[in-house]
Amino acid sequence: MTNLWIERRKKIFEKMENDSLLILFSGKPLKKSADAQHEFYTNNNFYYLANIDREDVVLLIEKKEGTLKEILFIKKKNNDVEKWFGKYLTIEESQGLSGIKEVLHYEDFEAYIIKKINLYAYQSMYLDLENDNFFNSKSQGQLFADKIIDRYPGIRIRNIFFEISNMRRIKDSYEIERIIEAIRITNDGISHLAKNIKPNQMEYQAESYFDFILKQNGAIPSFETIAAAGSNATTLHYISNSDVIRSEDLILFDLGASKDKYSSDVTRTLPASGKFTERQKSLYSIVLLANKKAIEACKPGITLDELNEMTKEILTQGLLNLNLIKSRDELIRYYYHGVSHHLGLDVHDVGDRTLPLKAGCVITIEPGLYISEENMGIRIEDDILITEDGYINLTRDIPKEIDDVENMMKTS
Repeated sequence: MTNLWIERRKKIFEKMENDSLLILFSGKPLKKSADAQHEFYTNNNFYYLANIDREDVVLLIEKKEGTLKEILFIKKKNNDVEKWFGKYLTIEESQGLSGIKEVLHYEDFEAYIIKKINLYAYQSMYLDLENDNFFNSKSQGQLFADKIIDRYPGIRIRNIFFEISNMRRIKDSYEIERIIEAIRITNDGISHLAKNIKPNQMEYQAESYFDFILKQNGAIPSFETIAAAGSNATTLHYISNSDVIRSEDLILFDLGASKDKYSSDVTRTLPASGKFTERQKSLYSIVLLANKKAIEACKPGITLDELNEMTKEILTQGLLNLNLIKSRDELIRYYYHGVSHHLGLDVHDVGDRTLPLKAGCVITIEPGLYISEENMGIRIEDDILITEDGYINLTRDIPKEIDDVENMMKTS
């Protein structure tokens, strides 16, 4: 299996200029307060190339005269710290996971780089310089770039983020298997919560039924679960889940399991009473039609923008038929997000959204309608694998037809 990560690194190596270095950091834990830390999450670009899910690890790839050299830097063993926080990553473990033979100490990393730069005529250094917000704190890669620029202004700093993103956009069979397993757990979680939610429960109680199934499967949430009843579902990223579920409410559940670092992302909208009203059916059916038609259009060559425009046409026609709007320009009142994003290691996964889809892309299809004056939000989201000749709906077993949803919610 380590051959997979070896091949990924070779592809990146081929993109590098001669006489260059590539450096990726796994990341550092963030302090929460006092002696507590936030849960650590490994940088996904590092993980994608190294297959190591630990803090304070560095991957170095050197390209000198066309020759590949790879090194991992891991923390030195510390028996006292291990008594408190657990075993450190060993040289043998890191070699087995990554397929990289040369392993040095993390504490010696900067001295090693300085020596390399001083001894050899390296022209370029590749770092992950991802930054989607001007006001974000600098990443470890960006901070290291600042050091190099200050000390060695002649070295060109290159951003490797986009090359790795383009690779991650197309999933291999290993990744698809991980996503399918995450979806299986999500399916079980939705089924469990659907049979247990009742009017007058709190939203967080409904969420807990899903969380229980994840714990049973050694999974974690892909993101903060949305369990939004009634008018709360008209707020796209409602996550407080602190309100009472009323019998007349629809409950929008946007949730997913993450297993082995790969994510699922599914939305289902359920009637709290176990039965849709006629009005709820009429609006739900519009969203369901948009969902199914957009999925049917999935194939290599289509773009996410084209899928969104198709979705908007179907939603517009449905709202016109119900006299909720009088023109297409009014759709923005009830639908105000895109229909799709890439899915993988990240829930909103990396990859150029403007490029036509290719076989191996995994995307979501998630149309919605948000009718604030009727205290109702509806979204239906599926996870779709693009194939050579079309698509596979990876979440096809999770009920979304009206009769199937109502049957799923029956407790006997």
